[in-house]
Amino acid sequence: MDISEIKDWFDDFGPGPLFIAGPCSVESRSQVMDIATTLKQSCVPSLFRGGIWKPRTRPGTFSGVGSRGLKWLKDVKRETGIRLVVEIANPVHLEACLKEDIDVVWMGARTVSNPFSVQEIAEALKGVDIPVLVKNPLNPDVDLWLGALERINNAGIKRMAAVHRGFAPFERTRYRNMPKWEIPIELRRREKKLPVICDPSHMAGNSDLVPELSQKAMDLNMDGLMIEVHNNPPSALSDNKQQLSPGSYCSMMDNLVIRKSSPDDSGFTNQLDELRNQVDSVDNQLIELLSRRMEVIDMISDYKYSNNLAVLQMERWLEILDTRLNQAELSGLNKDFTERYLKLLHQESIRRQTLKMKDLKKEANGSVDNSPDD
Repeated sequence: MDISEIKDWFDDFGPGPLFIAGPCSVESRSQVMDIATTLKQSCVPSLFRGGIWKPRTRPGTFSGVGSRGLKWLKDVKRETGIRLVVEIANPVHLEACLKEDIDVVWMGARTVSNPFSVQEIAEALKGVDIPVLVKNPLNPDVDLWLGALERINNAGIKRMAAVHRGFAPFERTRYRNMPKWEIPIELRRREKKLPVICDPSHMAGNSDLVPELSQKAMDLNMDGLMIEVHNNPPSALSDNKQQLSPGSYCSMMDNLVIRKSSPDDSGFTNQLDELRNQVDSVDNQLIELLSRRMEVIDMISDYKYSNNLAVLQMERWLEILDTRLNQAELSGLNKDFTERYLKLLHQESIRRQTLKMKDLKKEANGSVDNSPDD
């Protein structure tokens, strides 16, 4: 089932891309007023965001101020004129937002990951006319993401957009959530009229990475950004590492390059760029995996040194060569190419283990070896 009759609604909140800014969590009236007032003076966003109910990973952490925070956000809207967007996770949240005249609502990754929760919200949205943003699910499942959008659309919501916030990584990576740009690209390929904005804050997990991810999103012609901004990030009650100060946010926005699409390249429709972006994403993941592999190699070096084992274990190397080549053949990869790659990888592993064990020997002897490396 396709998403039908999507309305072009971003212009209702200002010209150009939809820029959303505000704290991860609403903490007090003075906090949100301070942030919004500063943004109003320097770089007013399209919408002011604020988390009222926070679905935390573990109990006992700050879970939001609850419905009373909606009144503080209403004060922000009344005094600055900036309209509001709030996360909802169930029909009760939606009802509270509608009662307090919230302009836009969004559904978070945890909610979108559960079709039962999405359907409950969809039922509550019937007969309601409010824009709804739908973040991607926790895992990189484009069908699950699309299914959530379809459920909301089937409830009669025509003003909607997807929010790309990255996906939970299996291994530790540079990012809190892996970008996997090919997923929103595929979503846009299937639903060309659907706006897609980016949440670089949750993707980064580190405020230092937010500007580069924001620019990447703009380079990919995404339709906007949702960025967490706090008046004192180190003291934030949630996600303090990924939030920008108002000054840092405005500086980033001043330096953000927004490129126009050529007539034959509206959004993600340039197929060559789509494919190149997929290659970029795969390459980034390969580099992350190679880095992780070398970390494990270092741990193997420690174990071999402690147990007086030789660096080269021929049986293990032959096993790797045999099993990986068989797997490569089943995956349609060229055998010669795969063998060259494996040998190069093995050479680097041997080199790394040799140096690591040499360093361990130096530490054990308490002396400095000035002899040249092999």
